[in-house]
Amino acid sequence: MAQTDNGGHDTPARDLTRSVMVGGVAVGGGAPVSVQSMCTTKTADAESTLAQIRRLADAGCEIIRATVPNKESLDSFGRICEESPLPVVADIHFDHRLAIEAARRGAAALRINPGNIGSFEKVDAVIDAAGAAGCAIRIGVNAGSLDPAIGERTDMTLPEKLVASSVSFVEHFEERGFSDIVLSAKAHSVPVTLETYRSLSRELPTVPLHLGVTEAGTLRQGTVKNSVGVGILLAEGIGNTIRLSLTADPVEEVDVAWDLLSALGLRRLHPELVSCPTCGRTQVDLIAMAEEVSKRLSRVNAPISVAVMGCVVNGPGEARDADIGIACGKGQGLLFAGGEPIRKVREQDMVDELFAEIESRFGV
Repeated sequence: MAQTDNGGHDTPARDLTRSVMVGGVAVGGGAPVSVQSMCTTKTADAESTLAQIRRLADAGCEIIRATVPNKESLDSFGRICEESPLPVVADIHFDHRLAIEAARRGAAALRINPGNIGSFEKVDAVIDAAGAAGCAIRIGVNAGSLDPAIGERTDMTLPEKLVASSVSFVEHFEERGFSDIVLSAKAHSVPVTLETYRSLSRELPTVPLHLGVTEAGTLRQGTVKNSVGVGILLAEGIGNTIRLSLTADPVEEVDVAWDLLSALGLRRLHPELVSCPTCGRTQVDLIAMAEEVSKRLSRVNAPISVAVMGCVVNGPGEARDADIGIACGKGQGLLFAGGEPIRKVREQDMVDELFAEIESRFGV
């Protein structure tokens, strides 16, 4: 969704939100869509948690969330905040005192669901602590833990309940003078996710939105559900930061997030592989070749597009927009850049020659 400015140009809804700082990362206000993930380690184990955060940072994660489940984890959480290369969001449920202490110990932001924190007096204490510490708050509304006053109503759909709960919380925070808010309202259903976030973008146009499909499943199913739900919203101009929830190594979440942003033309961090699905014209083992190229590209840190095509029919022509690529024939391949031929190479040398050309042209 977008609004038309005075010059007749469409402005994405994400650019109309206010800017909220999560540590050194701007969320909203026209900032690039940021990539988040969550630690799967025990927060009480600072060494393991910091090691995982460093792996996630290397993969391109920009904001990391860690649970603070009990007071015994607070000392470790404070150390994690001090040593983490990424801003750390404290994930808090039920006990508002943990949120207050996490803010005092260096959290860049707090993630709370006011619906399970308890009374508004407790929520207000968290708001005051965040304000004093200068950290943001993500209001995380979830279909599985709605405020009973709304969740038990039978006259509302689930998206309506999520939106109503979100709006009431945001209004309460803003009435107390706290506006460093990022909002999420998550469900495991893609249609519910789409309807909810579209409504939130209309109802709360200045509040940055954190997108994701919660409990999306394992790597394959979760990638599909997140790519559809989050991808559609991003394409419509909705959403300022994303966490693609997967039951997998959290590095996979980051990789899929960047692939999604790249596919939409929003941001690109890593190389994009353009490869054809093969057909009866193919005279090489293209699947194995593409997998080898993909593996070697994982060590390349440049936003380039690389094509691996099965034949000259769909080679340079269909991959003309690729920065560089190879079109395979019988016993040889044609290296090309921007759709223009460079030279022919032997089949056994194709991958090595492709990467030699990548290094020569792009220095990576």
